[in-house]
Amino acid sequence: MSMSDTLATTRRQIRTLPGSRWLWLTLPALLFFCAFWLLPFARLLQMGMQEDRSTQHSGYWTVFSQPHYLVSLLNTVLLSLAVTLVTLMIAAIVGCFLARQRFAGRGILLALLTFPLAFPGVVVGFLVVMLAGRQGLLAQISLHLVHERWTLAYSLAGLFIGYLYFSLPRAIVTLVAASEKLDRSLEEAARSLGASQWRITWDVIVPGLQPALLSTGALCFATSMGAFGTAFTLGTDLAVLPLTIYGEFTNYANFATAAALSVVMGGFAWLALMLARRLAQAKGAQ
Repeated sequence: MSMSDTLATTRRQIRTLPGSRWLWLTLPALLFFCAFWLLPFARLLQMGMQEDRSTQHSGYWTVFSQPHYLVSLLNTVLLSLAVTLVTLMIAAIVGCFLARQRFAGRGILLALLTFPLAFPGVVVGFLVVMLAGRQGLLAQISLHLVHERWTLAYSLAGLFIGYLYFSLPRAIVTLVAASEKLDRSLEEAARSLGASQWRITWDVIVPGLQPALLSTGALCFATSMGAFGTAFTLGTDLAVLPLTIYGEFTNYANFATAAALSVVMGGFAWLALMLARRLAQAKGAQ
């Protein structure tokens, strides 16, 4: 029996499996899902309903009634949105360029651009400190030029740089692959009809890249919402949700508020992923 006949026989056997057999095949995945996501998340939801140690109200009420928690949530959402938009803009330009151009050293350049994928968040934070910390390159240059140390590492600006550095390689990898699949004949047709490069970019290239942009943007936003290593390296006083949750959990043993903040942060990330999926499905249905 040939290999093709064997594969065809296997497919027919899989199609004829009874429902109970399918259940047994999916049981390991279901057990893993329940043990490592459903049960812990249900416990997290329940813990957020308990009383906060300081306000004597539930963790959810405390999160939405205390200004410093709302400020932390707002900072995290705005920072994640800014990182996502800038990442997509840079990665789309770089991805289109690398997908269309063939030159000596292209592979090396792509490897260098994606090399930070190997760095964890703590290392990225340390690199930001070396660049824009008190003894970093920026501080040394500004001290030499204006006799004043300029530092960005221990602020939201430094965190923005760290998150951008962390997100760009992942976005570039995805958008290079998406750009290589674009139909170049559509651009040639638009150019032959007299369309400017701006119109070609906006009406042909951007719609073609839209599914990749949406999925990459959603993942970038969700990652930035929950990134802890980079923020912890740059300073524990930054008002962002990962550090706020860490402080409530470790410094104050305030488990109810920490759980509520975790659920809220996860909810925002989930909404971003669902919105991206809905938009991609709507685009595909057109």
